[in-house]
Formats: sequence, C-alpha cells, structure tokens
Amino acid sequence: MRIIFVGAGSGGHFYPLIAIAEALRERDRELKTSTELYYMGPEAYNQKSLDALGIKFVYCPAGKQRLYRSVLNFTDKFKILVGIFVAFWKLYFLYPDVVMSKGSYGSVPVVLAAWLLRIPIVMHESDAVPGRANSFATKFAKYIGVAHDDVAAYFPKSKVALVGMPIRRAFFNTLSNPHEVAGVPNDKPVILVTGGSLGAERLNNFVLDSLPKLLPNYTVLHQAGDAHVTKVTDDASALIADKQLLGGYFVVGHLDQDKFAAAEQAASLIISRAGSTTIFEMALLGKPSIIVPIPEDVSRDQRSNAYAYARGGAATVMEEKNLSDDILVAEIERILGDREVYAKMSQAAKAFTVGNAAYTLADVLIDIGKEHE
Repeated sequence: MRIIFVGAGSGGHFYPLIAIAEALRERDRELKTSTELYYMGPEAYNQKSLDALGIKFVYCPAGKQRLYRSVLNFTDKFKILVGIFVAFWKLYFLYPDVVMSKGSYGSVPVVLAAWLLRIPIVMHESDAVPGRANSFATKFAKYIGVAHDDVAAYFPKSKVALVGMPIRRAFFNTLSNPHEVAGVPNDKPVILVTGGSLGAERLNNFVLDSLPKLLPNYTVLHQAGDAHVTKVTDDASALIADKQLLGGYFVVGHLDQDKFAAAEQAASLIISRAGSTTIFEMALLGKPSIIVPIPEDVSRDQRSNAYAYARGGAATVMEEKNLSDDILVAEIERILGDREVYAKMSQAAKAFTVGNAAYTLADVLIDIGKEHE
C-alpha cells in the first residue's frame, strides 16, 4: 500500500501526520506488511522525523493566500497553479492508494490533483473552527476526522467522525526522571513556556517582565524560538539584579520531540499559545495551563481553540491585549497555590482528549486504501 501525507506550514500540521505514520508503522509490524509512505509539499519541514519513519519527501510547490494585503498574495496564485500541475503529474506516476491531508496551504494542490485522479482523500481538522484549506477540501474528502466536537457541524454528517488529535508516541511514554531529560532541576515547581512557531516574541516579553517575581519560587523553562534566544537571554540577564536567580531560568530556542515531551511531563504549569497540537498534548498529560491565543488578525483559529479547551476548566485564557506581568504572575500563583484548583484543572484536561486518534486514522487509511486497490 502507498500513502501520501500532505499538510505543510507549521508543526501543528506536520507532527500529527508523524503520529499517524508511527501508528501505520506499528500496524506494519503487526500485519507483517510494508506500507510506502510519502510526504508531499513545498518543504520537508523536519527531515529527521521523516527519515526516522522511512517517509520519502516529494517536492510540490504551493502558494499562500494571506489574511492581510500583500503583493505575495498575487504572485502566490501562480505558485498554486504550478503546484496543481506538479502534484497531478507526481501523483499520476506514484498513484497512491490514499492521500492523508492535515490542511494548510501546502495541501491544496495535492488534494485537488488527487481528486482529479480519483484518489481517495482522508482529511483531519485539528482546530475548533476549520481552516480555509480544509474548508476547500471538504467536497473532495471521503472521510473527515475532527479533534473538536464543535467543529463537526461545519462538515457533512455522512463524512465526519470525532477521532481526537493524533499525538506522537513520545508523549505517551512515562519517564522516571523527566526533569533530567528536560535539563532542569526538580527543587521547585517548573513552569514551561512555549510560544510555538508563530507569535513567540510578544509572549516572550510578558514572561521576561514576570521573571523577577517568578524566579524566587519557580523554575522557568522557556522555549523562546530559535530567532529569539540571544535577545531573551541578554534581556533576562539585564533585568534580574540577583544573578543567582538566573540559575532557575532556562532558555532554549527549540526542544526536540523527546525533550519537549519530557519538559511537559516535568512542568507543573504550562504557558502556551493555542495551537491545537500543544493543547491536546497538555490535555493528555493532565497539565493545567495558561493560554494566550495569538490575536485573530494574525491567526483566526487560536482564539476558538483556546476557549473550546478552557470551557471545561482545563485552562485559563488570557487575551494578549489585556495581559500584563502582574496579571500573569497572579494567575500562576492562584493555580499553583491552591491544590483543589490545580486538581480540578488537571482532571478537566485529562477529560478533554482520547489517546487513540493516530491509530483510528491509520486504520481508516488502511481500510480505504484496500478499497481503492
């Protein structure tokens, strides 16, 4: 069987596909099969992750249509057209049994070409409101899996199923000493801060302003983004008068899969943007969180994701426009200082998700692929 994954743009689109690929490889071992897996898009995103699972990268150009005015919106229309022709010919020669789409701009040419070639398409929507690419692909998809119950209403009932979020296997592994793997001490509660691939800078600034009040009582592990590490480190050093406190502040640009999974396990509280993948990973581990969604003029789905998650009590949502260091610190102390509040948030987080979405979608792909043979 031959399966093609598409979904370029961010880790939120890429890593759920990796989780599905892990499940497919497990099925290969169980069934003694050898599924050919391909990832098609304008870039490999993380070649190491692809290589680890034997996934071959196939280049296909794609263009974005941004929510703001830009000359690139005009030039990228040509990229979309070129991408459709490239996708058509590459799919014609590969002719997979099924295409698995996670949405985003990189999926559009491949989904359209697959439909023209009558190749079945399975789609997954991570967010509480469907993205534009998945809204476009709805008419072409044979099966649509969703992570949020609310978003099912946007799709045809005959195609949609609530499956949850595909989560990588590393986040299911219970570590005996996650602090050691993450590289932080365990003498104080750990606060993990992660900004994602978008909107890290503003969140970094809020955290920096809060450090003088946080570091006496907490260890802060701050994933600041590769482009911001030097600035954040320098700003923290200038801001903190007592240099001994800086021993409890750990700044990294990007944590790999295993270290990030360990960091989430080690954390008592997570401060994050509202990317769906991170939300569901926090939920799986039962971690209370403070979520600061990226403003809607930058990312239209994050605010919906944040409030859909917080509705059950698993998180506190703080709008960026209302946030200050005093408010952030007060909320951290409220959550970590009250065992009852903490326990309720943890329980609500665990109730938000199921852990078998990757296997559900892997089995769907196998069944649909067999039908197509």
